[in-house]
Amino acid sequence: MDYETEDHETQYCFPAINSSCIKGKRSRHEYNIMYVFFSVLSAWTVFLNLLVIISISHFKKLHTPTNLIILSLAVADLFVGLIVMPIQAITLIETCWYFGNTFCGLYSMFIAMLLSVSLSNLVLIAVDRYVAVCHPLLYPQKITMTKTLISICLSWVCSTTYNIAFVITNGYFDISRRTALCYGECSIMMGFAWSVIDLIMCFIFPCILIITLYLRIFYVVHQQVKVINTLMKGDKSVNEGSVRRKSESKAALTLGIIVTVYLLCWIPYYICSLSVIASTVINLLTWVVYMNSGLNPMVYALFYPWFKKTIKHILTLKIFQTASSLVNIFTEHQA
Repeated sequence: MDYETEDHETQYCFPAINSSCIKGKRSRHEYNIMYVFFSVLSAWTVFLNLLVIISISHFKKLHTPTNLIILSLAVADLFVGLIVMPIQAITLIETCWYFGNTFCGLYSMFIAMLLSVSLSNLVLIAVDRYVAVCHPLLYPQKITMTKTLISICLSWVCSTTYNIAFVITNGYFDISRRTALCYGECSIMMGFAWSVIDLIMCFIFPCILIITLYLRIFYVVHQQVKVINTLMKGDKSVNEGSVRRKSESKAALTLGIIVTVYLLCWIPYYICSLSVIASTVINLLTWVVYMNSGLNPMVYALFYPWFKKTIKHILTLKIFQTASSLVNIFTEHQA
């Protein structure tokens, strides 16, 4: 079979294979624009999350349970920008899956694992903020670095185990169970029971838990503000307590914004994936979900002054100075 030129004849993903998928046609201009756009998007996501990871890992003052969870979330987002985005971009632009049947299953499992880890980290953040705001006296005993680290490790292990079982049960590695009608496509048939279980376990239940906790947090914050405004008549102890509670409330608000952005990115995708929607729309919403990984560090930059200071230290290479990890970034004035 002759296999042709870009404008006049049909092109195939794998010309030597009779069952090859037909390759979509794009102009050279479209190729260049799409590759540049997705390359920049991937690099930007990796760069921002690396800043978060380096900041929290390097500066001792940032070694808190809350920031440990943020670090875990940034690692998941880093992998999205480093691995998921480039592969997804190549597949979208070339309209062919060039990485083989086995890697299709591994890749699908890896994506699902990262997304479920991200959501489980958001659950941990919600629990952390709930205890900090609603039970501040119990926070030092209930939420420790060790307990938080164990919780994070369990979230990664459980997410990985669940998605391995999900992928194997749904035949991601079994070519006979694929919905692909040609060679050069990465798609699978998901059983109805697994679809329902996955929707409930990996989205609905965590989201309900997160929303419930944050509604409770903001209710308590509202009540605390009313009490503080009533009692604050120059009493120093009340003033100190109000500063501490305002700090916890601000942290809850910032992390609540991250959760809200995550849900706004995810909910349209889930709604559309459960209905009959054009593949173009699904592709667009899929990329909205991936882009969420680059939005979280931007929220930190907007609402956390310490993140702006750590970025300055990193980009000016001050972190290589002696004892730079001991710098008090919460009180230090920027030069």
